[in-house]
Amino acid sequence: MIALAIALLAGSFAVSAALTAVVKKLAVRSDFVCRPAADRYQPDKQRVVPLGGGIAISATLLITILVAMAFMRFLVAPGHFAWIAERAAVDAADFLARIDELLVIVLSILALFVVGLWDDKKHLGPFLKLAAQFTVALVAAAFAEIRVELFIESTVISSVLSAFWIVLIINSFNFLDNMDGASAGIAAIVSSILFTAAAFSGQVFVGAMALVFIGTLTGFLVFNFPPAKIFMGDAGSLVVGFFVALLTLRTTYHHEAQSEQWYPVFMPLIVMAVPLYDFISVTLLRISQGQSPFVGDTQHFSHRLKRHGLTDAQTALTLYLATLCTGLGATFLYQVDRIGTVLIFAQTTLVLSIIAVFETTVKNDRKAD
Repeated sequence: MIALAIALLAGSFAVSAALTAVVKKLAVRSDFVCRPAADRYQPDKQRVVPLGGGIAISATLLITILVAMAFMRFLVAPGHFAWIAERAAVDAADFLARIDELLVIVLSILALFVVGLWDDKKHLGPFLKLAAQFTVALVAAAFAEIRVELFIESTVISSVLSAFWIVLIINSFNFLDNMDGASAGIAAIVSSILFTAAAFSGQVFVGAMALVFIGTLTGFLVFNFPPAKIFMGDAGSLVVGFFVALLTLRTTYHHEAQSEQWYPVFMPLIVMAVPLYDFISVTLLRISQGQSPFVGDTQHFSHRLKRHGLTDAQTALTLYLATLCTGLGATFLYQVDRIGTVLIFAQTTLVLSIIAVFETTVKNDRKAD
């Protein structure tokens, strides 16, 4: 089991890093680059950064999933290499039963990648992107069972609610892609915490997907951590947000709860506290200013940190630490009772309050550095 985990993590990391290096060179040659813009903080106003990181991220996920499907279907199922599945504690029959779900996930990743890449090149309107996201989210919720079903008997209602959650998470990570290393790094941390929940619940399938995703993100971060040598663009952030949403909805949080309570179902909300706070606060701020919530600017938490004098690397690390502070508390939800749950929520609120202090002490919020 440990060997499988290491192989998935190391393999996806290596593939992602290699593809990112190749894409970076090709992007420069084809002039697929990001030039200085008002909606992204760039310390070097003359810096031109290659785009296309989303190509490497999406390709790594698709390659890994398709190779796993082919391996299980054509080698393990007929009896070849069955010992690998046995030693890794992988139920081949259960995996094969999920082939249709995996195909839907593959098609969802492809659809969001195409929409994001199109936007990176042609700048699609926000409503067209939202329509595409909702379509993909509804299909994934209905046909790949990427939905919340706890306490909800109606599949239609659970699919619609899950679609809204998926779109919310997609756009949260799209918003986070405003500074070097932010979106990919936070997604890797969130996914690592969700992996622990999957491990506690004995979910090999979901845990394996989380490990592949973590390896993919960290391989990309080799080139995206400040100062970024490549950006993921919407082709990456839409896919990253979708995969995080997938993990939040497919992970089981309550089966292994020692308290035998339903409180662990709040884990995704607490783990996602920092990204959701950034998304909601920036959206409300733009609306209050009479601006479209879909028009980029430099009013994010990361930009405010920069105005406090932090370097790019310090800003990214601060975002990571804030996410870890809320996420680590969430991992104890399966062990605690009602009072413990209240304390974890209080801790999360205090972390967000610290963020709010930073935001309210910065003047001229809309002024770009």
